[in-house]
Amino acid sequence: MQIAISGNIGAGKTELTKLLSRHYGYKAVYGPSEENPYLNSFYEDMRRWSFNMMVHSLYANFKQMAELNASGESFIRDRSMYDDVYVFAPNLQSMGLMTSRDLNTYTKLFETTYSLLPKPDLLIYVRGDVPTLIRHIQKRGREYESSIRLDYLTNLNNRYESWAETYDGKMLIVDTDEIDFVESREDLGHIINRIDAEFNSLFGEVKE
Repeated sequence: MQIAISGNIGAGKTELTKLLSRHYGYKAVYGPSEENPYLNSFYEDMRRWSFNMMVHSLYANFKQMAELNASGESFIRDRSMYDDVYVFAPNLQSMGLMTSRDLNTYTKLFETTYSLLPKPDLLIYVRGDVPTLIRHIQKRGREYESSIRLDYLTNLNNRYESWAETYDGKMLIVDTDEIDFVESREDLGHIINRIDAEFNSLFGEVKE
């Protein structure tokens, strides 16, 4: 069983990954441990290094996903394999930090490599309006996130919404404007019940 959790910065992906991993006994996965060698260069000159950084991220994520699938373990992954290609890379292009040619090449590379991997059995999209995201970001107090702009979060939110509308796999949407699964056991239980219902539907489809 493979669950992927998608959502904007501050949506609560990591916390939900921890909580669901603990509940189901699945392995929690938080992205490749390998450091991206282009990251420092990217922050120094984003337009020059954005393509290199994203391609290396694609390689590292694909390698991790291939190893996870080969292991046969059930896992929950903080951030899906789709976030970079359908949200963050197009956003870089719209900001003038990646050329349309590079985005096109990157997208084709993604589609070719990830066609070799199965889709998640369930994708959970953790949604939140910008004020909710800001509240979560401020609460966890990460210094490097203190300068994130409101319009940047808004643009990412819009791209997540557009992508979610076109996703053709099993998706469960968690609206963090309405619930607090970290502080409320009842809210977490409601999410778990919805996941269990999706699991039952999935297994029913397999039996047929």
